[in-house]
Amino acid sequence: MLFFVIEDFRGRDPKAIYRRFRDKGRLAPEGFIVHHSWIAGDMSRCFMLVEADDVTLLQRWVVEWADLVGFEIVPVASSKDTVAGLTAHL
Repeated sequence: MLFFVIEDFRGRDPKAIYRRFRDKGRLAPEGFIVHHSWIAGDMSRCFMLVEADDVTLLQRWVVEWADLVGFEIVPVASSKDTVAGLTAHL
């Protein structure tokens, strides 16, 4: 399943976030796949497209970063998959 993740750095120190990333990596459990990530120009947020078959993988990852980052996690589907799933109902 795909998820769009918005990491909120506001009010937190982006240097501390990048230090942890440099020293420990993404801290993602096995089976948690990051397809793409983008950082806002003002370094206040990170936008990520991730994949995991089990939502508890996201929860385990969030726990590793929750002291530095706020999260919004939205389950998403590609437009192509959505059209395929709805075709019979159109």
